[in-house]
Amino acid sequence: MSSNGQRAAQPDDPQRPLYHFTAPEGWLNDPNGLIQWGEQTHLFYQHNPHGAFHGTIHWGHAISEDLLHWRDLPIALTPEPASPDADGCWSGVTVDDNGVPTIIYSGNSPRGQRACLATSTDGLQTWQKFPGNPVIADPPPHLDLIEYRDHCVWREANGWRMIMGSGLRNVGGCALLYRSHDLRHWEYLHPLCVGDLAQTSLWTGSMWECPDFFALGERHVLTVAVWDRNRLYYSAAMSGYYDGASFVPQQRNKLDHGGNTFYAPQSFRDQQGRRIVFGWLQESCSATAQRERGWSGVMSLPRELRLLADGRVYAAPIAELSTLRQQHQRLAARELAADEIVVLDDVRGDALELIAELQTSSNGSIGLIVRRAADASEATRIYYDAQTQQLVLDRSDSSLDDSNERTAHSAPLALGSNETLHLHIFLDRSVIEVFANEQVALSSRIYPTRADSLGVAAFAEQQNGALIRLDAWNIAAIW
Repeated sequence: MSSNGQRAAQPDDPQRPLYHFTAPEGWLNDPNGLIQWGEQTHLFYQHNPHGAFHGTIHWGHAISEDLLHWRDLPIALTPEPASPDADGCWSGVTVDDNGVPTIIYSGNSPRGQRACLATSTDGLQTWQKFPGNPVIADPPPHLDLIEYRDHCVWREANGWRMIMGSGLRNVGGCALLYRSHDLRHWEYLHPLCVGDLAQTSLWTGSMWECPDFFALGERHVLTVAVWDRNRLYYSAAMSGYYDGASFVPQQRNKLDHGGNTFYAPQSFRDQQGRRIVFGWLQESCSATAQRERGWSGVMSLPRELRLLADGRVYAAPIAELSTLRQQHQRLAARELAADEIVVLDDVRGDALELIAELQTSSNGSIGLIVRRAADASEATRIYYDAQTQQLVLDRSDSSLDDSNERTAHSAPLALGSNETLHLHIFLDRSVIEVFANEQVALSSRIYPTRADSLGVAAFAEQQNGALIRLDAWNIAAIW
């Protein structure tokens, strides 16, 4: 069955998103090979077509003309027995080698992960693997490394550069720098950047997965997925200065504050000059539930990376998302008494975009409730705690199914004395992406079980507040 046929054959699943990209079926994780080729953006991704679990990893493939609506293409890379990718075609990138689309990816085999190459001669439709794979036979022998995989490749005036994700044992995560004249013969240089396990301002683990390196404004940015002892933690962004040999971070921040929900980000520069990033939104339900549903993993909405005045990197929803809006509702301003919950009867749904402005207090909390059941037995709260200066997404009552994760996510958000809280929320069935005051992003997964868990409410706690405005739209499905 074709990919489009597989997608059409899927039963309607109340947890499966309507306007976020998912694989036709089976497993999805890291975004890979993001590139704009002509007028189309190509999204490749880690994919197991045989089931909703991590195994037998292929490269799935989809294209879009607007970053929103996607068309499935045949699988791009498939593991081959007795080859350097016998156990999986793992994460990598796509580059333009003088008009030749070229993939550099991590082939996984009993030897470990090794850099492999593939090219296309028909406009990125089909791919031919390089007979000389792997193009890097072994990691640097003099380094005591923790893991060794994932690639970022770019061209400089004197040839190609690559960084690979790794970690120096008992030191921290690192990005290993290579150079090449033809993408097939690589020379190891040195670490581009090394983390510090003792770092307290932003701990970045013992190994960096999926490194991505690029210029942004007056700085360079390195984003990494923080890995430690086989656990996936979060995605970090570091901005600083690159001299052609080393990168010195000046500022570090979490790219998304939803823990490991938003992981393995990869970006590309589009024809408008924007830096567009996607991340893998992991499931937080049980492995059994994922297998039974037959799909796992969601791609984040496309975001535009921006450099804030203090050097932090912020990932904002792209402007084109407004074209998906339907059935607009604008609610009048209203006061919120302390410890009052106001159900907003005109706003209901499981696929919504909400833009709200709220007047905060000096010590209380204020925010919105989404996916609220009529009897409040299920509800997800998104609010600002003025006392702790934190944006919080509380999942403690998000689902009546005890097998789902219920931990809260939070993000530091310091508002000025007269500054209001601005929430931009994308709700898509089991997915929530929250953007606050053009400073922080926070993504999460929820799995309400009740058919009536569609309500939206506003609330204040401890002190009075106000809902200054709220705009709400139903969002159209992208398929």
